Amino acid sequence: MIAPLTVEATPYPFLLDPESTALLIIDMQRDFLEPGGFGAALGNDVSLLQAVVPPLRRVLSAARAAGLPVIHTREGHRPDLSDCPPSKLARGNLPSGIGSLGPKGRIMVRGEYGHDIVDELAPLEGEVVLDKPGKGSFHATDLELMLRNRGIDSLVVTGVTTEVCVHTTVREANDRGFECLVLEDCVGSYFPEFHEVGLRMIAAQGGIFGWVTSSPVLLTALAALEGEA
Repeated sequence: MIAPLTVEATPYPFLLDPESTALLIIDMQRDFLEPGGFGAALGNDVSLLQAVVPPLRRVLSAARAAGLPVIHTREGHRPDLSDCPPSKLARGNLPSGIGSLGPKGRIMVRGEYGHDIVDELAPLEGEVVLDKPGKGSFHATDLELMLRNRGIDSLVVTGVTTEVCVHTTVREANDRGFECLVLEDCVGSYFPEFHEVGLRMIAAQGGIFGWVTSSPVLLTALAALEGEA
């Protein structure tokens, strides 16, 4: 049995038990990260999200080496859009919204090129890929069931965007009794001010939603597992 690792974090150190912790990678999809995708069509600077990829790639490699379960999520909808609320379809009054044909296929539709995860973070065989219709990873999915069945009670949370899908997921996890460690350089937003405030909100008031640290700190902690292997 491996002893829990102490990871320096805000507001105080996080105890990470490798046997009950999973890495959650939220919505690192072409539609959000690449030119020609939905995020760019909304007028956003996608380079702000692309900056997350290199540190997250290092964390993903370390998590795999440490034997942590890895869960990837993708936000998107069925081809007939039957799982997409009319309010979500209409929101923003966009000329090319969800379901419209874009450079990477139909926007945010499952099975389309843009809906899939960027090549640098492609899931390995056996890793969970969880399709979700909403912002939160627990809403209308079997994520909680999978975590409970595997004895997972802590999540290392990464992905995009900080103030939307990441924040919603952390809040959902908190209400279900899961502990969340958010990696500040492995989550990203199109709006730097939202990113900063979103992280502060997670760790405020003694960690009201969870803990925040950086990928180098986590990688240093995980490296200690190699000596125990």
